[in-house]
Amino acid sequence: MTTTRFAPSPTGFIHVGNLRTALMNYLIARKAGGTFILRLDDTDPERSKQEYADAIQEDLEWLGLTWDRMERQSDRLERYQEAAQELRDKGRFYEAFETPTELDLKRKKQLNMGKPPVYDRAALALSDDDRAKLRAERGDGVWRFKLDHERIVWQDGILGEISIDAASVSDPVLIRADGQFLYTLASVVDDIDFGVTNIVRGSDHVTNTATQIQIIEALGGTVPGFAHHSLLTGPQGEALSKRLGTLSLRDLRAAGVEPMALLSLMARLGSSQPVELRGSLDEIVEGFDLSTFGAAPTKFDEQDLYPLTAHILAARPYAAVADHIRALGVPDDIAEDFWTVTRENIQTMGDLDGWWTLCRDGATPMIADEDRDMIATAMELLPPPPYSAESWSTFTAAVREATGRKGKGLFMPLRKALTGMDHGPDMSALMPLLQKVPARA
Repeated sequence: MTTTRFAPSPTGFIHVGNLRTALMNYLIARKAGGTFILRLDDTDPERSKQEYADAIQEDLEWLGLTWDRMERQSDRLERYQEAAQELRDKGRFYEAFETPTELDLKRKKQLNMGKPPVYDRAALALSDDDRAKLRAERGDGVWRFKLDHERIVWQDGILGEISIDAASVSDPVLIRADGQFLYTLASVVDDIDFGVTNIVRGSDHVTNTATQIQIIEALGGTVPGFAHHSLLTGPQGEALSKRLGTLSLRDLRAAGVEPMALLSLMARLGSSQPVELRGSLDEIVEGFDLSTFGAAPTKFDEQDLYPLTAHILAARPYAAVADHIRALGVPDDIAEDFWTVTRENIQTMGDLDGWWTLCRDGATPMIADEDRDMIATAMELLPPPPYSAESWSTFTAAVREATGRKGKGLFMPLRKALTGMDHGPDMSALMPLLQKVPARA
């Protein structure tokens, strides 16, 4: 059975880059009728916080990305100890004691010699006495996995065939000197134990995948199918990493982005298929095809989410928003008309506030110098509220008769004077909602 996982660290809020990974793994599992696991990679006790663990779950639930089971790495430390001992027994794990300064000097020396800056495995030459002496002087060392120096090859679900020479990669550190298990070991053990069959993640993990394949094989596990999606950039191709904090899912939610707008965009972004607004997650699942995604950096523009959100809202029935509109203070007798008139003129639900403020309190008129005399005359002809569906045509006809203005030269200045804007709903529909109008000049 197909099993995928999304494995965030609860050290911050998840962002659009994380969502890309989560969504692809979710869609693969759901399309195959398989299992989707939410795994919290919380082996770092200093940085992992329950508030972030809660927030991750809230964000996924907001999007409807439900998981079949949840696991925490902090509950599995004994299992990682067992796996580490298995690697020691197989001669694939060794302790190293170099300080960061010593490692940096080694790297610089290798680079100066034109060699790749790969760990030289000096720790393998240490005798038991040497290790005991270093441990006494420096404390416990780090534990490195001994790679087999051969080519590591896999068929990537997005990038095609990948081949990496293990001799060009440093033996990865799997346990820190303080005993903390690092991501690479814990993740491999979990993927084996949970039967993970497919892993989609960012292309920055390609080298990490190569080393993980050898660790999986050393522990007797089955290597899952790997796919590495391209990384997101800003709309001009700029690095997005520094901006991701402003693109957290909770920030997008607070900005009024609709879940299906975000999911519809992210399910197609970077693929050869056009972005199409979908009505449900089931539709997104049905249309998802991992093979259509490419390796080129993928441009993400937050602004693309708002037209999609606007399209969703324009089709939303009044019953679905009645509570929101009531909370604005819109009277029940005009609430449904208010929604019908304004829903095609908002990008997010938050925009309704401005429309209700206009209807309730009136607007500050926008009047061009050349229109002042005409607007002064118009205001004398404008009766006080309430207005009906015929009020706009009656009013404009009277102003045309009095001023000789017609067409755009009549209607646009009057719209600006009554609403303070040069755009908006049809005035004959909006005018009955106006509780106040600008005072006569």
